[in-house]
Amino acid sequence: MNSAAPRPEEGTEPERRQSEVLGTVTTWWRYPARDADAVREPLLMVHGFRGTHQGLDDLARALSAGPGGRDVIVPDLPGFGQSPSLRAGGTIEAYALWLIALRDQLDLEDTPVLGHSFGTTIIGAALSLGMLTDRIVLINPISAPALQGPRRVGTLAALAYYQLAAALPDAAARRVLSSRAVVRVMSEVMAKTRDRALRRWIHRQHRAWFSVFDSPKTLLEAFEASITHDVGEYTFDFTEPTLVIAGDRDDIVPLSAQQAFVDELDDATLVVAHGVGHLVHYEAWRAADRWIRRYLDEGEHRGPARDAREPAGGQGTGR
Repeated sequence: MNSAAPRPEEGTEPERRQSEVLGTVTTWWRYPARDADAVREPLLMVHGFRGTHQGLDDLARALSAGPGGRDVIVPDLPGFGQSPSLRAGGTIEAYALWLIALRDQLDLEDTPVLGHSFGTTIIGAALSLGMLTDRIVLINPISAPALQGPRRVGTLAALAYYQLAAALPDAAARRVLSSRAVVRVMSEVMAKTRDRALRRWIHRQHRAWFSVFDSPKTLLEAFEASITHDVGEYTFDFTEPTLVIAGDRDDIVPLSAQQAFVDELDDATLVVAHGVGHLVHYEAWRAADRWIRRYLDEGEHRGPARDAREPAGGQGTGR
């Protein structure tokens, strides 16, 4: 699982587009399906805190490529990448309403959604506000409260860091928040692969994209939303089949919490990426591509999926 994975095959570049959503512009990318003969529902992806669409680029390219590929839509969350902040601020409700409005704007109602990390909490909140979808994929979901348990001290320290930065003048705040040393430490902690080439690539990705945010205020609001809410709050709103992909070395949410979350859902499958932490989309995107393709295809052709075991190479296990 931790061997260096070549990037997805080159092909048609994603199409950059923009839509006005809730009074602000959302920039999003369409990864067109390569399989012109296949008719599959598009997939909308939601990235995590301090990310951009680039973090999901490998997985989006893989899922749109080859036979059985589908259109993949990946927006930059408001306040990150090329999407300005929402007028309503960076609360979890604001992000949830934005997601609902974006899907409506792009005529994606009822189509599958995929979230990574904080993106999974946004999906949960959107479901609680009435968002409809026929299948859900959660990668490294934030399924346990960040302000409880052994993570509490580290979370409060990070909160103080963002609060301090937000209190500084803008230029100074950006220097603090974009510090290469801080970004590198974060990247080193989250990367679990022992492959040096892959680790270097992950660090380059974080250095390039981890600091592309609208403002220090937006960053603080989004962080507060990410630590005061978790997808576990919304278990009763997950009424559709759900695939959960987790890493067994995730320092942010332990595997035991992911299993407990899945056990609370009516129709859910847990797949474990071994030797991987919170960066499944970087360290195990090829396996994730296989699991997600199979899961979505089963939903479209054979009804709910109940088992996502991965027999090849010991790279995953069903619950």
